[in-house]
Amino acid sequence: MSKERARRRAEREAEQARQAALRAERQARLARRRRLLERVTAPAAALLPRRPVRIAGQRGIIARRRRTQNGVVAVLFLIVQVIAWLLWSSWAARLGALLLSLLLVPVLVTVVFDRRS
Repeated sequence: MSKERARRRAEREAEQARQAALRAERQARLARRRRLLERVTAPAAALLPRRPVRIAGQRGIIARRRRTQNGVVAVLFLIVQVIAWLLWSSWAARLGALLLSLLLVPVLVTVVFDRRS
């Protein structure tokens, strides 16, 4: 019986030694990574604030709807610009399409997405 206990104890100790070696290796790897990151970010540390400034995004159904609408407007604006660039080779026509789009986007957004009416 004592031989069996001794064998199990030896197995437990071997497993604990293996786990300790794995932990030590992991900690060494983490320390190397921290040192490397510190060397890379140290020159910029003087320029950046200590704690990152978090800007909380708006949440909720109205904010989600507004983000979706802005995305649709941006994609449509880009599609119009790409079509203008593909159709016309004249720089004046392309510039005119850009200026006209920039002037008409706020009007169309107001007409289509206005919730006051």
